[in-house]
Amino acid sequence: MSDANSVSAAVDDAMRDPVVWNDWHPVAALDAFGVSGTAPAVMSTRLLGVDLGLGVDASASASASTTDRYRAWRLDTLAHCHAKARYGVLWVCLGEPRRDLLAIPEADEPERRLLHAGAFSVHVSGLRAVENFLDMGHFPFVHTGYLGVEPYTEVAPYRIERDEINDELYAHDCRFYQPRAAMTAGAALDVQYVYRVARPYCAILYKTCPPQPERFDVIALFVQPVDEERCIAHTVMSYLDDASSDDELRGFQQTIFAQDIKILVNQVPKRLPLGAGIEHPVRADAMSVAYRRWLSAQQITYGTTHGR
Repeated sequence: MSDANSVSAAVDDAMRDPVVWNDWHPVAALDAFGVSGTAPAVMSTRLLGVDLGLGVDASASASASTTDRYRAWRLDTLAHCHAKARYGVLWVCLGEPRRDLLAIPEADEPERRLLHAGAFSVHVSGLRAVENFLDMGHFPFVHTGYLGVEPYTEVAPYRIERDEINDELYAHDCRFYQPRAAMTAGAALDVQYVYRVARPYCAILYKTCPPQPERFDVIALFVQPVDEERCIAHTVMSYLDDASSDDELRGFQQTIFAQDIKILVNQVPKRLPLGAGIEHPVRADAMSVAYRRWLSAQQITYGTTHGR
């Protein structure tokens, strides 16, 4: 099959999954375009098998909102795509958006710091990356000395909730003993977690903020599905931390994700299995099971082994 035919087939596969095709996906950190998005930077990337050009709209008026200063276009047809800037990331929809970008109210709180912590290219389905993000069971073994440590390996029971109005998935009452939960953690903590899956390729973690235990720090994983077996994971933090530098915060989060990559690249198959009996979960995998069922209920096929 020629390269052109391969690209066409990959795009056809994506278009057959309307939920994914018509959703917003992250494609770049706004920092890459220069300060305040004013630099004439142009770059390229790939989303759902489609090669894209990205840039700042030079024709935008000086008074245009930051959201409207960016543009994206397909490199194969030169057709313009829907583009929005939010949470330090440029988002693109290749189809016709069926809903607005996911809402993270905490990101608008003035005392918080919003920081793009890095973009990591991983040879695995983006759905696998999200599922790994939801898994507490690997903390003591993969993130030893940070998010977990032996002998504190048990994942206590937690509560799964589905928000029927917004069609989102939550895990409540999650707790885990962590030697170093964040840059601001001066001692080990019994950390409280809330997981939220807002879109198939987007998940948000709310976890105890060490200096203000009554509030949560927020870590978002926005995954860019490059194709069905490759992704770019964008990590965005909304932190209550006025002591650590940007580099320190980024460095901490990049250390954690670098440890995760070792697990992700060894996932077999690369795509996420949705069929029954293919993989065998245990009690600690309750959120993973709920996530897969949630994907199946939306008839998600892109990045999965479903029907293949």
